[in-house]
Amino acid sequence: MSGVTLNQAIKRYGDVQVIHGVDLEIDHGEFCVFVGPSGCGKSTLLRMIAGLEETSAGQICIGGSDVTHVDASERGVAMVFQTYALYPHMTVEQNMGFGLKMNGYPKAEIAAKVGEASRILQLDDYLKRKPKALSGGQRQRVAIGRAIVRGPEVFLFDEPLSNLDAELRVDMRVEIARLHKEIGATMIYVTHDQVEAMTLADKIVVLRAGLIEQVGSPMQLYNDPDNKFVAGFIGSPSMNFLEGVVQGGKVVVPSLSGREISTDVTLPAEGSAILMGVRPQHMTIEAGDGGAILDLRERLGGVSYDYLVAGNGEKIIVENREEDTLPEGSSVIIGFEDANCMFFDAKTEQRLR
Repeated sequence: MSGVTLNQAIKRYGDVQVIHGVDLEIDHGEFCVFVGPSGCGKSTLLRMIAGLEETSAGQICIGGSDVTHVDASERGVAMVFQTYALYPHMTVEQNMGFGLKMNGYPKAEIAAKVGEASRILQLDDYLKRKPKALSGGQRQRVAIGRAIVRGPEVFLFDEPLSNLDAELRVDMRVEIARLHKEIGATMIYVTHDQVEAMTLADKIVVLRAGLIEQVGSPMQLYNDPDNKFVAGFIGSPSMNFLEGVVQGGKVVVPSLSGREISTDVTLPAEGSAILMGVRPQHMTIEAGDGGAILDLRERLGGVSYDYLVAGNGEKIIVENREEDTLPEGSSVIIGFEDANCMFFDAKTEQRLR
């Protein structure tokens, strides 16, 4: 079994603490994605698991064994980096088998392992080529193949698609999902792209400033976020947040011409400020004086995104799957069902339930 457990894992650089007591369990065979904005600590946490960063305090276990102070080479992990880190003078075949060669594996065994990895990654036609003769996506597949031949307990991916163009990112995302399905290994994947997180993960860990904000399946985080940060980070385009105030047991939203929202959540005291969140696909617009202006329409084929500006300056995005009917600059009324609203404490940003 190759699960990964972190118990109060802490990382300090001198007096600066960047990972703050992280507790996490990743089950055997899970595809776990660390996601969050730049500087949140996701790559540092991954490197701590890999043994490339020393753990200042706490414990890291892989497969039930404490590896907190075990050398990186003995942890049974293989890491795929953002940069491909291929040897330019070696062929694909030599790059993939180099680590095994350095560890004294027999040539026949190296050839068998490289051949199997090549089959999985569809690299058979490129084995005799050197990296300069490969596309970015092919080079990244070679880097993944180099990890596969080691037969690790855990695969670690540090933003492996960041250097690829948009089309290749989609292709490689599918390749990695297929790879996980075929070999069934535990995989931990770091990205700042929440679309990658949603499409790849069995479990998502949302990080901010070295702390875990929430852990769950993609749809759990999407449908039931614990706070405003998770609600805004998971989902594309992100959730709309509008200022509201509690009045008479309802939520009044000034930017929507004082619309009253009914809810069964426990609201704070009368007059308290709260935030109301609604996802773009749960909103509609129609012509009328509703206190908002259609500022810009972004057309993406089968779907468009309408960017609105409310009277108080709040920005709102509405997903539109209808034919264009309203010109930019139109005054609009925003529609949505009260049941699709989420509410957050204006100070703590925690979800009201």
